[in-house]
Amino acid sequence: DLDTAKQELEEFIPHVRNISDNLVMKMAGRDLTRFKQFKNQGMAIKFGRFTQKENDQIRKNMEEFLSITGIDSAEKVVFTSRYPEDRGTIRRLKVEHHFCEKLSEGIPRPWRLIYYRARKIFDSNNYKGRYTDEEKQKLKKYHALHGNDWQKISEIMSRSNLSVARKYSEIKSASNYGRWSKEEIRKLMHAVEEVIRKTMETEDTNSLSSSGKSDRDVLIEPQKLYQKLPWTDIEAKVGTRYWRQCKQKWTTILRKKMNKGQQGTNGLQVKINLIKRLYEMKVEDANEVNWEELSNILGDGPKTYVQSRFYNLKISSVPFWRRKTFS
Repeated sequence: DLDTAKQELEEFIPHVRNISDNLVMKMAGRDLTRFKQFKNQGMAIKFGRFTQKENDQIRKNMEEFLSITGIDSAEKVVFTSRYPEDRGTIRRLKVEHHFCEKLSEGIPRPWRLIYYRARKIFDSNNYKGRYTDEEKQKLKKYHALHGNDWQKISEIMSRSNLSVARKYSEIKSASNYGRWSKEEIRKLMHAVEEVIRKTMETEDTNSLSSSGKSDRDVLIEPQKLYQKLPWTDIEAKVGTRYWRQCKQKWTTILRKKMNKGQQGTNGLQVKINLIKRLYEMKVEDANEVNWEELSNILGDGPKTYVQSRFYNLKISSVPFWRRKTFS
């Protein structure tokens, strides 16, 4: 039942109670047995960016599945709807030869994430370069007709779902692409403050009145400055930038504030601590690093800040770093 599924999955996915009931039941069927097997092998369930090793494993698993079934391309397997004449046969072969289990072999992640990654790897529409002005106009036209049905729009434009969704986010308004003006920065900071305070009030409507402090006196936990911010709402409040620009600029602002006080001896010790912790992790790929776990070294900042500090340290201190592996 649902409660039992949540209880068992919680060991592997701590945030499982925030996931929809329908998805929880699917994960219980597809993933729970796999998770227990990985636990017996001493392997933790992973999230975040896929490593090169995992990408290679997905390709290997797909090649083996194609060899077993005789299907002539990975794209037909993960985008079956694009091939209506073969749809019935492909679906039957996927069921008969346990496609879900085969694709996820050796990868300690939820099957859903592995499948999404495979769709990105094997989608020929993902690698078509920059959008032309004509394509941008068509995208606006198709969105007016079909709304946020990105699958429909992607099929018409022969681009991936993710590609058309992201591009539309960029072009849906007259966004600026140059330097941020002081007024834009002011709007961004005000928008972030507004959404954070709104979130805090939702979590505890009595927090301000019970403390007897004004809105301006309330202290905000560092994590709330960058985790789970509603960037599309912030985009609307800023008005002249799309959401990814807002997120990048806000991260830059946080970085500058956090860099203050990390100069001289103190800054050197931060670098030493960061290198030491990365070495102790014994990982072979940067994508295996839990950057959020390391954020406390640099003052509980966003993981992108920690990544940027490591990158700057690497390019300034490691000769021929491009030729070297992470490990």
